[in-house]
Amino acid sequence: MPSPSSAPSPCGVPAFAPLRVRGGGGRRLRRTLWRQRRALAAGLALTAAALAATGLGGGGAGTGGDAAYGAGAGSRPGAVPERARRPARSASVPVRIADAATVRLLRPGDHVDVIAAGDAGTGAGNGAGARVLAKDARVAEVPQSLVEGSAEDGALIVLSVSRDTATALAGAGISSRLAVTLC
Repeated sequence: MPSPSSAPSPCGVPAFAPLRVRGGGGRRLRRTLWRQRRALAAGLALTAAALAATGLGGGGAGTGGDAAYGAGAGSRPGAVPERARRPARSASVPVRIADAATVRLLRPGDHVDVIAAGDAGTGAGNGAGARVLAKDARVAEVPQSLVEGSAEDGALIVLSVSRDTATALAGAGISSRLAVTLC
C-alpha cells in the first residue's frame, strides 16, 4: 500500500503539431466591423435624406435665409413665412408675494399658481378683481428675507416662467397684491 504522502508517478504528455486555423479570427473581425460601418453610414445617409425631404433640417445649404420652418410654408403667394412654434424660453422673474408667511412654505422646485388681487379701486377686498397670472410656475429660488422689510411688505420669490408670463408678472406686481397657491 502506498504511503499517503507520496505523489503519483509522472506521466508523459504526447507531442502534437501546432493547430492552424484557416482564415484567422482577425480577418473575420475586421470584415464584420467593416460591414457594420457601411450599414451605419447608409443609415445616416437615409436619415439625412428624410430630414431634408421633411424640412426639419434647420435651414441648411440651399434653403436660403428666408426659409420657413415646418410644413405649410409658402402656402400663400407673397406671404411672409412664419416660423413653427418653438418652446418658449424661460425667464426668471422676482415676484413680491403679499403674505410673507406663505412664502416660508415654499421651496425651490415647487410649482405654484400666481394670483393678482385687483387695484384698491376695483374692490380687491371682495375678490372681484382677482385673476390668475401664471399657472404651474416653478419656484427657482426663495431668497432669505432681510431684516430691513416688515412682514406687511410681503416676501420675495424668484419664479421660472415663460418670457410673456414674466412680463405680465412684473407689470402686475407694481399695481396689484400677488398671492400664490401650491400646485
